[in-house]
Amino acid sequence: MLGSDLKLAYVLNTYPQRSHSFIRRELQALERRGISVLRLAMRRADMRLVDPLDQDELARTEHVLDRGAFGLIGASLRQVARRPGAWLAALRLAVAVGRRSDSGVVRHLIYFAEACHVAARARREDIQHLHAHFGTNAATVAMLASTLSGIPYSFTVHGPEEFDSPQAFGLDEKMRRAAFIVAISQFGRSQLCRWVAPEVWPRIHVVHCGIEPAAFAAPRPMPDIDAAPRLVCIGRFVEQKGHLTLIAAMAQVCRLVPGAHLTLLGDGEMRPLIESAIRENGLTQAVTITGWVGEDRIRAELAAAHALVVPSFAEGLPMVVMEAMAAARPVIATYIAGTPELVQPGVTGWLIPAGDATALAEAILALGASGRETLQEMGLAGRERVLARHDTDREAAKLAALFDASINGADAGR
Repeated sequence: MLGSDLKLAYVLNTYPQRSHSFIRRELQALERRGISVLRLAMRRADMRLVDPLDQDELARTEHVLDRGAFGLIGASLRQVARRPGAWLAALRLAVAVGRRSDSGVVRHLIYFAEACHVAARARREDIQHLHAHFGTNAATVAMLASTLSGIPYSFTVHGPEEFDSPQAFGLDEKMRRAAFIVAISQFGRSQLCRWVAPEVWPRIHVVHCGIEPAAFAAPRPMPDIDAAPRLVCIGRFVEQKGHLTLIAAMAQVCRLVPGAHLTLLGDGEMRPLIESAIRENGLTQAVTITGWVGEDRIRAELAAAHALVVPSFAEGLPMVVMEAMAAARPVIATYIAGTPELVQPGVTGWLIPAGDATALAEAILALGASGRETLQEMGLAGRERVLARHDTDREAAKLAALFDASINGADAGR
């Protein structure tokens, strides 16, 4: 089987996190192919992990900053003694990227120290390739560790942060030096092409984040609707997710359809603002906040709902859209980033302009007026589409082929 003798290290920032189940699924799919994966995260999450699958992943992950300052300084000193030329080249690179970055040189010197440890661990474990998720600091550490060790690296870009500040994150430098780059949607790939020379474009590949079809083997029938839609929204309570626009839309909907209900699954820094908006709009009976929950609860909430709503202002390609479609539920989402590559208006759901509460309310009302049979057909069409495009084992096979080409010297798209 392709990749069965490969040894990888995944370089991650804060891992595992509740919102990073897609990384966990990717790692497990690679391991099912016989690939060995060393998990090297920079830091632990500052939140309690409630999902047993995340807890298991935590036990398998090494956290670089657990070594403390003296441990990282020691790793740097051992590196300079072992490969002084590579140490100096990586140090110069860290300073050069830091000068261009909003986070500055001092922060990049910390990344350099982390990279010294990552390079040492990779050599000790005979790692053949480094891969990072997100084009931010994890990709910086992977790039520096590659310079220190000579091990090739790659990284997956999700967005939207990288697309907002590509120069500050040094995306051009990271892409030029990488064996290959992964985008999670065609939209994402197009954005990466904007920031690097055309000769690098063939090394930018689309590999979707995946879902596990077995987890959605038998979708529950669509609930009766009776013109009162039940919606779920899943995600962090941060500005880019558009929760306040959704609350404003629900206020419009509930004036016309008092029985409509929204469940918000998630938590975050904007929770006080969201709770205040719910109270001010008289929606305390119409909106429920669950906090963070595990995957079993997410699937149960999707099964009880008529649709998922994703009111985001900025995204990559949301995993929750894939999960809802796999559960045979239509999706109401904003027309941004990679979302239109999955959600088809009138076929699998509705697409509306970002930030438009009235358009969002109209889509929710249209859903409520659609009838159970129509919603069931839309849900099943969405399920067929997402299973064809986002099977985690198929996407892992694409990644494995890229890793194999990088390690064995074949053409990885260069």
